[in-house]
Amino acid sequence: MTRTRTLLWLSASITLACYLLAHTRQHRQASRSSSSSSSSASDQYRSRGIIEHASEAIISTDAQQRILQANPSAAAMFATSVQAMQGAPLQRYLPREQRHTSEQLQSRYFGATGIRLRLKGRRAGDYLVTGMRATGQLFPLEGSISTQTENGQNIYTIILRDITERTQVQEQLEQSYSQLRALSATLRTIREEERKHIARELHDDLGQLLATLRVDLALLQRQHHSGPAGRKLVAGMDALLMSAITSLRRIASNLRPRALDEGGLYFALESLCHDFINRYNIACQLDANEEELILDDVYSTAIFRIAQEALTNISRHAEASTVLLSLHRSAQHLAIEIQDDGRGIAEQDMDRATAFGLLGMRERVHALHGEIAILSDGGTRISIRLPLPAPTSPTTP
Repeated sequence: MTRTRTLLWLSASITLACYLLAHTRQHRQASRSSSSSSSSASDQYRSRGIIEHASEAIISTDAQQRILQANPSAAAMFATSVQAMQGAPLQRYLPREQRHTSEQLQSRYFGATGIRLRLKGRRAGDYLVTGMRATGQLFPLEGSISTQTENGQNIYTIILRDITERTQVQEQLEQSYSQLRALSATLRTIREEERKHIARELHDDLGQLLATLRVDLALLQRQHHSGPAGRKLVAGMDALLMSAITSLRRIASNLRPRALDEGGLYFALESLCHDFINRYNIACQLDANEEELILDDVYSTAIFRIAQEALTNISRHAEASTVLLSLHRSAQHLAIEIQDDGRGIAEQDMDRATAFGLLGMRERVHALHGEIAILSDGGTRISIRLPLPAPTSPTTP
């Protein structure tokens, strides 16, 4: 009897212990689940608080472009309320037609909807779009997109920044830059006209006076039979007059070469090459066809000044022994190439603010709507491509 009671007591104790162990396990699991749920809820609350108080506009949408969440900054940006944005189509605030562009810019698809945002920012994730406020006003935006999956569905989070002021500043800078370029082109034209006028005055007026004075001096030398001292003095005066005439011609030619007005661009470039050879003892070859270089004064002057500036740079910096100047014309373009065998030009020197020679060449090419490339490959090669004006048809009387 005692043994039976002992066995019953042991069986009841084991049953109670198993029950207590199972209850303890359930309590622990419930505690862990409660703690995990509490932690998850805390994280969601913290994330929601960060989004709500963010200074940038944040919008979350589903794959059908339906707004799931918007923070107060987004509502203020689009001049509406958070309640009005939630559940509304994204199309209302980022019009689909404003998200397409014909510009050849890199694009990225927004979700699976085919909506493209233009990639045009300093950072790889920045895109340019156009927003529309509740009042219907369009304004520029810069934004980035991130994707996350919740319950098997893609959720897109868009962070937007209003760049109206930045765009206005950029437009003002571009306008100022265009005005400066136009002013620079006008000043170059005025300076070229002044050079032409001064060169003509020097050659026609002062040159004629010096030539006449030399003729008179020669007549005086024939009429008066003075002694050796007088003849020496007259010979010295004649030499000085001749030197003055030579200097005058050189100054007038530097201002505006007469060959450009009298013989055209080909003879002006030919004269430029000959002077370059005589002055610097550097071989200079002109590869061009005279018939292909019959251009108007604007093109002829600009091309001559570009070649002149290039040869000046070569004489100062290149340490070259040979220069090739080639000009070849097609139906609608003129290809110019100036190449030397010197030490080349460093890449960092091409865009220096003090490189006025290169800057002047670029501006002259830009004024003619052309293209210029400066390369350093065993020397320096300047390649220019200029569009030629369409020939004017003669007007019938």
